[in-house]
Amino acid sequence: MKTKIPPSSTLSNNQPIKVKATSNSRTAEINPTRLLYNLISILYTRTANMASGPSTPAKPQKQPVFESNEAARRIYRIPALLYERESKTLLAFAEQRKTPDDASGEKLVMRTGTIKEGSSEKTIEWSELKEVEKALLYRPMNPCPVYEKVNKKLFLFFICVEDGITERYQKENCDNRTRLCYITSEDLGETWSNVTDLTDKLCEIKNWATFAVGPGHGIQTEGGRLIIPVYAFTCCSSTCLLSCCCKPVACSFSCCYKPVTCSFSCCYKSYALSLYSDDHGKNWKFGQMFQSESGECQMAEVYENKSSSFIYCNARSSCSSRVEAASHDNGVNFNILQPGDKLVETDSGCQGSVISFPAQQESANTESDTSQNQNKWLLFTHPTNPTDRDDLGVYLNKSPRDPKAWSKHWIINNGPSGYSDLAYIDNGWFACLFECGQHEIHEQIASVVFYKDV
Repeated sequence: MKTKIPPSSTLSNNQPIKVKATSNSRTAEINPTRLLYNLISILYTRTANMASGPSTPAKPQKQPVFESNEAARRIYRIPALLYERESKTLLAFAEQRKTPDDASGEKLVMRTGTIKEGSSEKTIEWSELKEVEKALLYRPMNPCPVYEKVNKKLFLFFICVEDGITERYQKENCDNRTRLCYITSEDLGETWSNVTDLTDKLCEIKNWATFAVGPGHGIQTEGGRLIIPVYAFTCCSSTCLLSCCCKPVACSFSCCYKPVTCSFSCCYKSYALSLYSDDHGKNWKFGQMFQSESGECQMAEVYENKSSSFIYCNARSSCSSRVEAASHDNGVNFNILQPGDKLVETDSGCQGSVISFPAQQESANTESDTSQNQNKWLLFTHPTNPTDRDDLGVYLNKSPRDPKAWSKHWIINNGPSGYSDLAYIDNGWFACLFECGQHEIHEQIASVVFYKDV
């Protein structure tokens, strides 16, 4: 199957050039020199656009990658996407569930997409769907791939949760039944290693009510550090005050210090943090939790000049705007950036995707993808409707340290739109994998390839 995204141009190829030569039944004079000038200008504009790509964002064609079938009890949710530049390969992952409910997960699945390049377009050829991981008595969730470039090894992180155990049960009872796992592949997903379980090697996990990775891609920095985005729910006893956790008329110490009886949402808040490795994935450590409430997140490395970089994080929020943060110690500690109002969060919250990519030259559609440590911009995807998960939008930020510098969004999918994951291809081309449908977001996970002339 192929998805072709032809570049738009100022005029379509079959659009005639019309000259109105009459007015009030009287013939108007046509200046031949002016007419010739206009024709040359139009042809020049069309030729330039064909050479450089579309001049304005055009809504890309959508291709189903994982199609749900409720009658067959086969629902796909939680997309993750990774692009391996050397092989020009896209790796698409998702959860396969029996129902849309989180607790009905069965396995992780994947498809690989090969990028085919033409003179003015890119196409994707998707492989057949295949099962990646199915854990006995556990359900694998939240796929989070990252590619280690030195050893050319693909890591797929995910969490494993005991069958029948919900996130809500774990939060309300401070009973963590979630495990942190990964598998690796040295042939881009053709074969996979056995599961590595990191749960007992990371002491922080036992202090959490529950946690998850991503969902969506992780990153490798220019310096080689692997970073996996994480968010964790703290237990009630470590964060709650009597006035927060209990109703005044029925307050007792047993409520706040035995979370099994506490069901107030203030008692279990989530906080974003990083999981990182500096030895190509042999050993892993957690960074520090954010100081502000934050949930599902993604991270990106941003260079402001050849010697200065920081890790940017964009996280799900319980408020009306997204949480944005920056780390100047390679993802260990994060400082919350001054809140902006450009990235609107939906009422119930939703995951979003962010990537950094080489700053584009303003005067031409060129860049130096091979040069390291060049300035980076950010691209972000998220539903744009402030009340529902509708209308997936794309936002651009040319000054990543400033939350107020985000551009106005443009829509790449109208209607129900949920979780998404971005990948940068090259020269202003991007791929996006996202949940969508006619009526519900879990009807399918689709892909688009699009171009942004910035």
